[in-house]
Amino acid sequence: MSKKPVVVYGASGYTGRLVCEYLREYQIPFIAAGRSAERIEAAMKSHVPGIETASYEVAEVAHTVPALTELFRGAAVVLNTVGPFARFGTEVVEACLAAGCHYTDTTGEQDWLITLDERFGARFEAAGLLLSPGLAQMYTTGEIAAQLCLETPGLDTLDIAVFWGGSPTIASTQTILVNAATSKAFYLEQNRYVEWQPDAGLYHLSIPGQHEAALALPWGGTSHPVWFKRDPRVANVKVLGGVFNKALMQGVPQIVAAAIQATEGMADDERHAALVKTASSVMNTMPPRENPRINKSVDSVHASGPLGRVHCVIFGNCNYKQTGLLQAHAAASLLQQAPRRAGLASGCQAFGHRELLGTLRSFGLVQEPVITRMG
Repeated sequence: MSKKPVVVYGASGYTGRLVCEYLREYQIPFIAAGRSAERIEAAMKSHVPGIETASYEVAEVAHTVPALTELFRGAAVVLNTVGPFARFGTEVVEACLAAGCHYTDTTGEQDWLITLDERFGARFEAAGLLLSPGLAQMYTTGEIAAQLCLETPGLDTLDIAVFWGGSPTIASTQTILVNAATSKAFYLEQNRYVEWQPDAGLYHLSIPGQHEAALALPWGGTSHPVWFKRDPRVANVKVLGGVFNKALMQGVPQIVAAAIQATEGMADDERHAALVKTASSVMNTMPPRENPRINKSVDSVHASGPLGRVHCVIFGNCNYKQTGLLQAHAAASLLQQAPRRAGLASGCQAFGHRELLGTLRSFGLVQEPVITRMG
């Protein structure tokens, strides 16, 4: 049973450590949990600045519903960073529901969001609990830009681009490859999911703030079509994303295609192991702590309607730090008041897009949004 109000599950990972760092800055007591107490202790001491001033405990826990339920009982919020979430998330969500905890995670897996919507959304809503997957820079900061556009009435179509600099973590690389090889990606067209063509290849985008075109992919569909399917103002959502590293982007389609071909016909567990091995050949070392001169982010949204257009760009830095801060903000808010929406809800729907923007701005992670209105 937890003696702290917040549990960070997967605390030894790159993102988990950043979540713990920002919880310390918010002065929120937390449990740093995962499968190895030794790894968590080492991660806290080596990678969380100022951890000696934090109020925290380390918990080693088996990845089962009973064990997780026992750990979560007594806590109010669980911040989950253990992915791929479609593979490892169900036990955590079930345990949160059983223990009466709010749930957030950092997923980018569209199929996981759809599963949560269909299987758990109503159950969490009935319990008065928040179910907020995808609370992370690559989804929430872009959603903030979209919500700023939608403050102008009469817009029903969102064209979203999300970019960032640097390299993905080991866990992110595994999630990207496994998700791309095993799941379909959807965009929203007239409020219905439409599948991206798997052989569409790379897209060339004009990114605000630079002359050189950038390469983009549907990136698994992202969270945005799922969030805005639940928004009566919006009918159409397309999202493309990528990293500024062109060589890496050019290699992604070939890596994914080769992995799909090599694992065709395998049993699920065997295929997953093979895909993880392939991901390890792409990224097998933890990236260094983010540098704002290198790890830049750009979230661009063109919103349009029959008689109006708005463009919003949010320039920022350190996308993983943005994710850690957004998670800590969620915990701080949920410990003080109920979310704006129970059940399945995005970060903006649960906490307010201007509130989240203010938090990111106050920590120096994003610039003031650049908004252009046309018509």
